[in-house]
Parts: sequence; structure tokens; C-alpha cells
Amino acid sequence: MDLRSENVSVRFGGLLAIQDVSLTLGLGEILGLIGPNGAGKTTLVNLLSGFQRPHRGAILLDGRPLRTLRAHKFARAGVVRTFQAVRLFPRLTVSENVEVACVGAGVGRTAARALAREMLEYLGVGHRRHALAGGLNYGDERRVGLARALALRPRYLLLDEPAAGLNVGEADQLRVMIGDIRKKFGCGILVIEHNMSLIRRLCDRVHVLTTGRTLTSGSPGEVFSNPRVREAYLGSRTA
Repeated sequence: MDLRSENVSVRFGGLLAIQDVSLTLGLGEILGLIGPNGAGKTTLVNLLSGFQRPHRGAILLDGRPLRTLRAHKFARAGVVRTFQAVRLFPRLTVSENVEVACVGAGVGRTAARALAREMLEYLGVGHRRHALAGGLNYGDERRVGLARALALRPRYLLLDEPAAGLNVGEADQLRVMIGDIRKKFGCGILVIEHNMSLIRRLCDRVHVLTTGRTLTSGSPGEVFSNPRVREAYLGSRTA
């Protein structure tokens, strides 16, 4: 059981953003996706979540091609993503922001309300559920974005820079939280991140992209000891 890309390529005009990239995310696995800016990380996640179609290659869920499906159908199939920019509706309450995502994925209103309350309590922001989302601080805003994704009961959860803007202590809390999400939901989790300390301590495997291609993949120890990774991404010393 896995979510995978098989030799996918994406071209934007004359730019080949992704070229022949194959990646596999298994159930219950935490996979880090790293690479320098412009390496193609977000484009690859767009492919895996239905926001972008490959020009070549295929996206498969448990062996079944998903190439022709749109993003909302990916979500209904269990592939859910977050965005670096959380994009909450500021004039809706915190609970309503989560409920809207549930209803959009086909959940009834009553069930959506119950799921929103459950996920907000789980992530420690249940006490803010009646507050307008526009008044949240940055950390709570990101928790609501994550609650919105978890309310869809993902089998595969794709997180786009979840530690962006967090301090060291907050990033460590996030690491613990993501580990707990794996235990609670049993889902596979892909993490795009520039925080190498978080990736080292959190992930089972790491996949490295550079200029739209796979540079290498393996355990954190293997990846961060690879001279090509240090040269292409981390500089002369590992971060």
C-alpha cells in the first residue's frame, strides 16, 4: 500500500520543472523531501495531490493510476495536503474553516462539525473554535490548517514546509506532533522542509531533489553523509 510517482515529468513552457522523478510513500512512513529552492519539491507535491498533472509518467495510489483525477478526488481517495500559506477564511470561525474543508470533501454538515471539534481539540486549539480565524496568531493558524487536513482522515498526508516561521522550541513540538499523527492515524506522511534538524530527527527516509531530478534517497544517515548532497544542497558541511 503506497502513494507513488513513476517517472513523472512536468514542463512549464520551456522549463522542465520535474524530470523522470520516481518517489514512493508507504503507509505509516515519514518521508522527508528536501532540496534547494527551485528544485521542484512543491511541483512534485502538486503532482502527488492532484493539483498538477504530469506531462509524462503517472501517479499511483495502491497501484491504481490517479492521473486523470482532480485535487478534490485525490482528497476523497485519502491523499491530503497542507500549504505553506495556510489560507484560512478570516471572517469564518476556526471551526467553520475546518467544517468547510470537510463538506467540500463530501462529509455531511453534522459530521463535519463533529470532526472539526475533534481535530481542533486534538491539536490543542479547541478553545479557539468559536473565534474568527483572522484573529489567530501564526502558530495557531498553522494548527488549524493541519486540523483541516486531518479532519479528512488522510491515508497519505503531504506537509509543505510545516516548520516555516517556527522557532526551535515550536519546531520540536511540531516534530513530536507529526510522530503522534503517524501513530494515531497510521498514515504515510511526506514532509517538505528546509529545517534539516527536523528532517534528521523525524524522517524514516529522505528524498533529495535538485534541478527537477532525484539526486539520491535513503535513510537520513545515508543522505546527509552523501558528498553530492553536501555539495548540491548543504554546502561543504551538513546543517
